[in-house]
Amino acid sequence: MTERDTDITATVVRERTRLVNFIRRRIRDPDDAEDILQDVFHEFVQAYRLPAPIEQASAWLFRAARNRIVDRFRKKKEQPLADLSASGDDADSEYRLDLDLPAHDAGPEALYARALLLKALQDALDELPANQREVFVAHELEGRSFKEMAAESGVTLNTLLARKRYAVLHLRARLQAICDELGI
Repeated sequence: MTERDTDITATVVRERTRLVNFIRRRIRDPDDAEDILQDVFHEFVQAYRLPAPIEQASAWLFRAARNRIVDRFRKKKEQPLADLSASGDDADSEYRLDLDLPAHDAGPEALYARALLLKALQDALDELPANQREVFVAHELEGRSFKEMAAESGVTLNTLLARKRYAVLHLRARLQAICDELGI
């Protein structure tokens, strides 16, 4: 086994448990979570063997996992968020965020833009009040329905919808400047 293979194996063994827990907190289906984990490790092996070394393997793995999770949820979305008014009868189909992120395989400029957007999104999420962030993450990233969250938490459906709305408004405002700068 080469030194690179040894480094790859050591990193995978060291980070596997933390990474799988990170993914499973965001992906409800265990099979989907395992698919994402395997995709991330495959991508890691491919990237590690490139001439430019990966400086911080742990950070790279978690960033790649977050990107894969966002990609998976983007593919599942049926409708983009056209506006923030909940005028339909099905509250669970409203308030979906449509992140128009560059594809992870669209070249170095797209990867850079994607990384900037994801970092800005994470920073903006961190700025939200906890109750807004929790509702946004549960609905957008974990795919949970508002009805399910209301039943579990005892918080009314309208309160959850309002929290999500405020979160989306904040995120849009924070991300608009970077999207304009990147031409997205």
